[in-house]
Amino acid sequence: MDSLPVGSLHRFVVAVIGIGLFFDMYEIFLVGSIGTALQGEYGIDRHSTDFKLLLASAFIGMFVGSLCLGTMADRIGRRKAFLFNLIWYSAFSLLGAFSVNAGMLVICRVLTGIGVGAIYPVADSFLSEILPKERRGRLAAWAYTLSYVAVPLVGFLAVWLNPLHVGGVAGWRVILIIGSLGAVLVLIVQHKLPESPRWLLSQGRVKEAHAMLRRFAESAGVTVPAIAPEATVVRKPSTLRERVALLCLPPYNKRYLMLTIFHLLQGFGYYGFGTLANTVVKSRGFDVTDGTLFVALSFLGYPVGSLLSIPLLNWLERRTLVIASILTIAAFGLAFAYSNSSALIVCFGFLTTCASNVFSNAYHVYQSEIFPASVRSTAIGSTYSLSRLVSGVLPFILIPILSQHGPGAMFGSIATALLVVALTVRTLGPLTTRRSQDDINPV
Repeated sequence: MDSLPVGSLHRFVVAVIGIGLFFDMYEIFLVGSIGTALQGEYGIDRHSTDFKLLLASAFIGMFVGSLCLGTMADRIGRRKAFLFNLIWYSAFSLLGAFSVNAGMLVICRVLTGIGVGAIYPVADSFLSEILPKERRGRLAAWAYTLSYVAVPLVGFLAVWLNPLHVGGVAGWRVILIIGSLGAVLVLIVQHKLPESPRWLLSQGRVKEAHAMLRRFAESAGVTVPAIAPEATVVRKPSTLRERVALLCLPPYNKRYLMLTIFHLLQGFGYYGFGTLANTVVKSRGFDVTDGTLFVALSFLGYPVGSLLSIPLLNWLERRTLVIASILTIAAFGLAFAYSNSSALIVCFGFLTTCASNVFSNAYHVYQSEIFPASVRSTAIGSTYSLSRLVSGVLPFILIPILSQHGPGAMFGSIATALLVVALTVRTLGPLTTRRSQDDINPV
């Protein structure tokens, strides 16, 4: 798998995962974009607990999903877990569109978040295991780039639909309905999507692993030798206890500690901006419609930054790119906080989101490279869940700082958290670029 040329099956998986993650990102940024419409619909104030719960609800669900369902892919496989999570969050997003009050919407957003939170650990593991080492970062970044088109899309949909009623239906409900269309993807691809050969091999399913390897090889125009009848495979950890035991051994214990600290704090920069940018702009006295438009324009930086990450992931060491991009987020975020004109708000908002997605693509590729297939989804899911939990708590931490001390203090807190992340990755993170999975993960 490390040495195969890229074939049509590789590209198919990249496209399917990219589209699946498109709906994932759509859901993540949805409530932050329609928050002002929800305030009017349900008569809630931005300082109220109800509004903070609306912002936090999906992230609370993402914590549960990433922790519980994210590890499911190490048990049932990458393919089944990916399709299951798509169906899950599409169903509850659709149900949320018919919410009769804020309480029902919060519950639906929590349940939607469970599926959303689980899908990224599965996608990261899937991509890392099927892509050749020379193209791993570049092709994975294309999948993430496709997903980030959803971020400005939901922003501009909010500008257009928030003030409207479409056939008697509030615009924000239409935005939720659009988010449920990911289930259609499942119907189209469920019989064509392959399983990860590395995962099959880690489960001792040698013949199936070789059969799937041949599918990838044939799509790339090459052949692989037939499996010998006496071929065996070393048994890999299969139970949760065995997977946890492996993560406690070197070198994975140090990497797991790094990823734990990383995900506890990285959400301050990435989701802190995406969720609260609209609230920050409104706190500066800008009109609600103008503020939503400013943020939507800023969100154009997400797909642009993701595109920029494609050559950068090929040119730079992954660890270096993660550190440089997160420090850039901190710098541009502070500049956004002190911007006093619409032009500067859009400019530094765009640069912040651009840096955010260079960072996001780099770390998603990086975290999936530093653990073996048998525990990869467990390691990513359990630590990634922390970022979702922290993101759910962020409105309760950052909105009071914003209200009492202003945007500068809020983004100063974010910058401090990101500096700790950069130091942790530099101290504990291994080098991975253009190295084979076996070299990076010796056990």
